[in-house]
Amino acid sequence: MRKLIILLLLPVQIAFAQNEVSLNDCYSWARENYPNLKQAEIWAEITSLKKENNQTNHLPAVTLNGQATYQSDVTHIGISVPNVSMPSVAKDQYKAYAELKQSIWDGGVTQANTELEDAILLSNLSQVEVEVYKLNEQVSQAFFTALAVDKQREVLAQQKKVLQEKLKKIESGVRNQVIEKSAALELEAEILNLDQSNLQLDAAKRTATRMLSVLTGKTISGDSKLLFNTLPVDFNRELTRPEQELFSAQKNQLEKQSDLLTKTRNPKLFGFGQAGYGRPGLNMLNDKFDSYYMVGVGLSWNVFDWKKTNREKQMLHLQSDRITRQEETFTQNIQLLLVQQNEQIAKLEKLMETDSKMVALRAEIAQTSASKLENQTITTSDYIQDVQAETIAKLNRELHQIQLNEAKEKYRLIQGENRK
Repeated sequence: MRKLIILLLLPVQIAFAQNEVSLNDCYSWARENYPNLKQAEIWAEITSLKKENNQTNHLPAVTLNGQATYQSDVTHIGISVPNVSMPSVAKDQYKAYAELKQSIWDGGVTQANTELEDAILLSNLSQVEVEVYKLNEQVSQAFFTALAVDKQREVLAQQKKVLQEKLKKIESGVRNQVIEKSAALELEAEILNLDQSNLQLDAAKRTATRMLSVLTGKTISGDSKLLFNTLPVDFNRELTRPEQELFSAQKNQLEKQSDLLTKTRNPKLFGFGQAGYGRPGLNMLNDKFDSYYMVGVGLSWNVFDWKKTNREKQMLHLQSDRITRQEETFTQNIQLLLVQQNEQIAKLEKLMETDSKMVALRAEIAQTSASKLENQTITTSDYIQDVQAETIAKLNRELHQIQLNEAKEKYRLIQGENRK
């Protein structure tokens, strides 16, 4: 019985009110229930607001200004003409005016900024997808644990039924005083051991279903029927991991940043105007309040920045190279995981080949022991040991089958196949 208990405590991974629950449903529910997934909407809204702000660069900028000044000296004509009064300007001056500046061509900076915001959004969304995809492994682990527990309970129920039927015959022999009472007591003790094992399995099932309930946000009870459709594994399938999209998005973001740096070095063309009222106006020799305006076109160009932009672009290029190295390392690690998982699948398939033979042999031995027990040629302990050996063989077969299914599912997860 000790070996049996040890085996029962070795479920697939860790020891799950939907009536029927499939693994794919759990994947979908877990994704919908993941709190961080809502970050995608937040990032999208932030990007939309930033892009709206960027577009205001194409709109005119209007500022209102006003000032009053007193100055120690003013422009004057330093000659005197007979019979001519030379105009002079007051030392206290006032003006209120509006200035307008309209971008005609900003060197492509606004468009580059918009493209950069889209690239940042894609990078952030890709990061969220990486986090969400990691949920699949937790969901799969809990699902197969619950599935393994169910299969073990079925096997133990079969063993209990066999022992109960044998107990009836033994009790009949005890009543007829042809069999010792100790034989019946040993069978009753073994049935109690099975009940204890079932209690442990019930606890493991509750733990697994509660984990699934937390991950999926659905009420999954211990009575829920777990469904898993075995699918063939495509060992030659290309990787489609969300991390690959993240690396690509990060490098694209750096490219857009480099493009923006280039655009900031372009000349900018703009129009401007000013309209106001003050003393003096544009005629500096008129000492009266007057209205005025002026319009024009301007050009600005930072011709020389001491190679600052080039150095910043070199840093962006180095960061892109660093991401490439990270991507290559990630791909190498994934390939190693696939090799290990492939070997695990091959090992379990070989074990499955011998499991059925082992079960048949143990079943035949247990039947022979049952006959010997009735004829009192072996002890009850010998019979129980043979029944346990048969049960262990059946448990191994069921566990190996579930472990094989889980190994194949994990292989597909490593490939990135089960993405929503």
